[in-house]
Amino acid sequence: MSLALSARLAARELRGGLRGFRIFLACLALGVAAIAAVGSVRASIEAGLAREGAALLGGDAEMEFTYRFADALERDWMEANADRVSQIIDFRSMAVVPQDNGAERGLTQVKAVDDAYPLIGTVGLDPAIALDEAIAGNGAVMERVLMDRLGLAIGDSFRLGDNDFTLRAVLTDEPDGAAGGFGLGPRIIVRIDALDRSGLIGTGTMFNTKYRLDLGRDTELASVADDAKNRFSDSGMRWTDARNGAPGVAEFVDRLGAFLILVGLSGLAVGGVGVSAAVRAYITSKTSVIATLRTLGAERRTVFQTYFLQIGALSIVGISIGLTLGAIAPLALAPLIEDRLPIPAAFSIYPAPLLEAAIYGILTAFLFTLWPLARTEDVRAATLFRDALSRTRWFPAPRYVAASGVALALLIGLAAWFSGTWRLTLWTAGGIAGALILLVLAALGIRALSRRIAPRMRGRPIWRWALSAIAGPREGAASVVLSLGLGLSVLAAVGQIDGNLRQAISGNLPDVAPSYFFVDIQKDQMPGYLARLQDDPAVSRTDSAPMLRGIITRINDIPAQEFAPGHWVLEGDRGVTYAAKTPDDTRLVAGTWWPEDYSGPPLISFAAEEAVEMGLSLGDTLTINVLGRDITGTIASFREVDFSTAGIGFILTMNPSALAGAPHSYISTVYAKPEAEAQILRDLAGAFPNITAIRVRDAIDRVAEVLSGLAAATSYGAAATLLTGFLVLIGAAAASTGARTYEAAILKTLGATRARILASFALRSALLGACAGLVALGAGLAGGWAVSHYVLDTGFTVIWGNALAIIAGGVLATLLAGLLFAWRPLAARPARVLRARE
Repeated sequence: MSLALSARLAARELRGGLRGFRIFLACLALGVAAIAAVGSVRASIEAGLAREGAALLGGDAEMEFTYRFADALERDWMEANADRVSQIIDFRSMAVVPQDNGAERGLTQVKAVDDAYPLIGTVGLDPAIALDEAIAGNGAVMERVLMDRLGLAIGDSFRLGDNDFTLRAVLTDEPDGAAGGFGLGPRIIVRIDALDRSGLIGTGTMFNTKYRLDLGRDTELASVADDAKNRFSDSGMRWTDARNGAPGVAEFVDRLGAFLILVGLSGLAVGGVGVSAAVRAYITSKTSVIATLRTLGAERRTVFQTYFLQIGALSIVGISIGLTLGAIAPLALAPLIEDRLPIPAAFSIYPAPLLEAAIYGILTAFLFTLWPLARTEDVRAATLFRDALSRTRWFPAPRYVAASGVALALLIGLAAWFSGTWRLTLWTAGGIAGALILLVLAALGIRALSRRIAPRMRGRPIWRWALSAIAGPREGAASVVLSLGLGLSVLAAVGQIDGNLRQAISGNLPDVAPSYFFVDIQKDQMPGYLARLQDDPAVSRTDSAPMLRGIITRINDIPAQEFAPGHWVLEGDRGVTYAAKTPDDTRLVAGTWWPEDYSGPPLISFAAEEAVEMGLSLGDTLTINVLGRDITGTIASFREVDFSTAGIGFILTMNPSALAGAPHSYISTVYAKPEAEAQILRDLAGAFPNITAIRVRDAIDRVAEVLSGLAAATSYGAAATLLTGFLVLIGAAAASTGARTYEAAILKTLGATRARILASFALRSALLGACAGLVALGAGLAGGWAVSHYVLDTGFTVIWGNALAIIAGGVLATLLAGLLFAWRPLAARPARVLRARE
C-alpha cells in the first residue's frame, strides 16, 4: 500500500516537468554515453576481427616457427589436414640502393612468399597487376614510404643481401598485414626462390616461417587446432586460426577499451557529483512539501519512496538518453573511424556494451543519490520554515551507509570483471576515492580559510565580498571544487602519464641509448666487425652477445602458461644468450654464476624482476625450445636486467655448453657520435651485406607514433570527463543564481557599483578555480607517478607545461561559468528583489 501511494505521489510531482534536473540528466547521460560508445566501438572491432579472421590471417590457420623451417613430420601433418599450404618467410633486412657517392639504405620488413600466397584476399598493387607477375624472377613490390626514402621509381633496382631486385609495383594493400603485428620497417614482398639467392637466410639468422593452411569448409577448426597443439606446441610451434586472426591487435583493442571504460567511469563519478548536488538542491526545495506530507500522516518510508521513485524515473531517462547517444554515435561516425583504423570493424548496435554501460549508470545514480534522498527522513512535520533541511545531520541512517557500501563494492567488482584488469580497476577506484577525499578536504579548507581572512580585508571590499561568499554555504564551493577538480585530476594524470612515457622512450636517448642495433652478424664476421669499430674514435662503446631465440614451454615440468598464465615472457619467443663468466655490467641479486669451464647440466641466469612476477625460485627448472630442440635447465641465479637503457638485455642467459652446436648469430649495439653514424652504417653494410642495422631513433619514432594514437584516445576520454565536470560547474553556478541576486541587491542598496560587484563575482570564481586546479594538479601528479612507477615501470618527472595548463584551465572554467550566470543578478532591481525576499 505504501509503495502504491508513493508511486502516485511521485507521478504527481513529476508533472511539474524537468526544471532543475537538466544538469542531472546531462551528467548522467554524458557519462553513460561515453562508456557505451567506447564499448560499442570495441565490440565493432572485435566483430570485424571475428568476421574477417581468415582474411586477416591469410588462411584458415597458421603454424609459425622461429628461426627454422617446418620439419618433415610437421609438413606431412599440414599436407594431410589442409587442402592448400602457403609458406611465408618474414624477417628484417636492409634495402640498399647503390649510388655514385655510396649507397642509400633503409630498414625493411621482408616477406618472401610462394606461388600459393595469398590463400585468401588480394594484394593491392599500383599499377594494378597480379602479384605473381610483379614478383616473377627477381621482381619485388614495396610500400610507398620506403620507395620515397630510397628515391626509387617503378623499374629501378635495389639490393637485398647479395641479390638485385627490380621494383615493379607499389604495395598499397597487404591483406594479412594486421596479423603481422608491429614492424620496425616498411614492407617488401619477394619470391622465396629469389630470397634464396640473396644469402640472407643463413645459419642463426633471425627469421620466422609461417605456414598458412586452407582447411576446407567441412573441417572442424577446434579439433584440428587441438591436434596441432598436442603434437607440436612443445617444439616451439605457435598456432593461430581464423577464430582470432590478429591476436595481438585483438588483445591491444581489448586492453585499450578496458582502460578507456575505466576513464569513462571517472567521468561518471564526476557526473555523480552533479547528480548528488542536483538531488540535494531538489530535496531542499521540497522541504515544505515533505513537511506537509508528514503533517498529513505520511510515514518516513512513504516520503523516501516517493522521492526515490522520482529520482529513479529521472535516472532511467538520463541513462536511456546516454545509451541512445552511445549506440548512435559510433554508427554516425563509422566512416570516419574506419578510415583511421588499420583493421576491419563491423559497426552495429551491440547489446553487451550497452548493458554494461546501463549497469554502471544505475549503480552510479543509486550511489550518488541515496544519501541526499536519505535526508528526507530528517524533515519533521513541525519544520515548516526556511532552510530546515540545511541543519540536518550529514551522515544518514546506518542502513543507507551500508547500502551505499554494497553499491560501491558491486560497482568496483563489476568494473574489474568487465574490464578483466583487477589491478588497474582497483588503482582507478583508489585514485578516484583519494581524489574525492582530497577535494572535499580542500573545499572545507578553502571555506575555513576564507572565513578567517575575509574580516581582515578592510579597505578591499571586492576581496572581502568574494571571500565572504566562498565562506558561506550558498556559494557551492564544495560542488565547484569537487566537480571541476575531479575532471581536472583525470586530465592531469593522463597528461603526466603520456608525457613521462614519451620522455622515457625518447627524452634521454642521447645520453644512454646506442646509435644502432646490428643483428644477424655471423660468428666468422665478428672479428672484422669489431675491428672496424675498435679503431674509430667516434665510437665510445660496443656491446656484443650471441643471439638465439627460444620459447619457454614448461616450468618445473608444468606447461608454462599454467604456471604463470598471461605473463609477457611466455607470450611468444624470447632472446636467449650464453656467457662463460659474469658480464661486467651484470649484478646478481640471488644465487651464483657458473664456473667459466662449467660443462655439466644446463644452468640458467634469469631476470630478477620477471622471476618475482612469475613466481620463480632458485632451483626451478625451465624447458626452452630452441630451433625445435628442448633444453631443460635449472635456475642458478637471478640478476638485474635494465631494459630502460635501450641496450642489450636478455631475460635468459645460459652456460655456453648448454647451447653448444645450436646455430646462431650475434647481436651488437654501437654507441657513437651522431655525425659518425652514417659512415659506420655504410662501412659495415658494405662489408657485410647480410647484417641488418636498426637505428634506435627510428625505432623510437615508430613506438612514439603508436603512443600518439593511444594518447589521443585517452585524452578524448579525459576530455569527456572534464566536459562533465564543466556541466556540473554550470549547475552549481545556476543553483547559486538566487543567492547572488540577493547579494547583488544588498550591495547595490549600500552603494556598490555593478563593476565592483562583477569583479567580486569574477574573483570568487577565479579563487575557486585556482583551488580546484591546484588540488587537481596534486592528485594528478600523484596518480601519474603511481601509474608510471607501478604499472609502466618508468621514471617520473613533472611535465610542467601540462601542469600549469591544468591550473589555468581551472581558473578559466570557473570564470566562464561564473560570469555566464552573473548578468541576471547584476540586472535585477534591488527593490523588487528585497520586497520578494520579505
